[in-house]
Amino acid sequence: MAMMKMKIYGYRLRALLSTSLSSSPFHSVPSRTFSSSSFENVGFIGLGNMGSRMANNLLKAGYKMTVHDVNCNVMKKYSDMGVSTKQTPSEVAEASDVVITMLPSSSHVLNVYNGPDGLLQGGDLLTPQLFIDSSTIDPQTSRKLAVSVSNCILKEKKENWENPVMLDAPVSGGVVAAEAGSLTFMVGGSEDVYLAAKSLLLSMGKNAIFCGGPGNGSVAKICNNLAMAISMLGLSEALALGQSLGITASTLTKIFNSSSARCWSSCFLLGRKSGGGERVRESLIHIYMFSRACEAGLVLSR
Repeated sequence: MAMMKMKIYGYRLRALLSTSLSSSPFHSVPSRTFSSSSFENVGFIGLGNMGSRMANNLLKAGYKMTVHDVNCNVMKKYSDMGVSTKQTPSEVAEASDVVITMLPSSSHVLNVYNGPDGLLQGGDLLTPQLFIDSSTIDPQTSRKLAVSVSNCILKEKKENWENPVMLDAPVSGGVVAAEAGSLTFMVGGSEDVYLAAKSLLLSMGKNAIFCGGPGNGSVAKICNNLAMAISMLGLSEALALGQSLGITASTLTKIFNSSSARCWSSCFLLGRKSGGGERVRESLIHIYMFSRACEAGLVLSR
């Protein structure tokens, strides 16, 4: 039953993503070469389990940082480290050439960009040339924000940067990879902008993969997590079946991890390596996101 439900979600999600791709208001622009030489000041918003570790790796790489988080204790920690802290996202934007956000959900991202004292509250004139959102959110939100950002203009034009631009760049790897600087970035947006930002991303990860136009990074993350969730459900069903027929879970785990059933879920969840519990919780949240997105897809496709 669980596998059938995920299969149905997969069909619905495919319909949703196809609809959002065909109706995207973001039009392609002529190719330009962008330089990363102006990324001297990096703003970072969202210093939780993932964001704090990503920001720390940027500090290690020598970037001048300005940060913001709703947690006052976290802000004090960075202030004590000598890092510039700001009380609002708009203040971070004023001090930054590029702003990275790492937030829990679409609603948090929308509030940071469009809310009171948000990143886009400077009106049509913005200081940052580039906005990078590494949150795991729905593709529609990523695309809408990309359009909003591209409709603004820069207070000061530098080199080929005529308008601010946005990349959606969610990550895979969890807290362990964020700490080690070995995250994988799935990037959507202009390929020229991606190339300009690649060195910045690789200061926080080991892989940065270009996925296509705006929102495609978010699409890739949803597909990746959907595949992982299905593998987790398959392992759960197999464990339940085996135990009901008299094989212990520990024996099945050994078999899975030394045979064709071996996968990330069998190694890191059944093997109880570091980060497993966090990934279970994350996957449950994303399964809920899939179901909500698929329900929306049914409405959009009618």
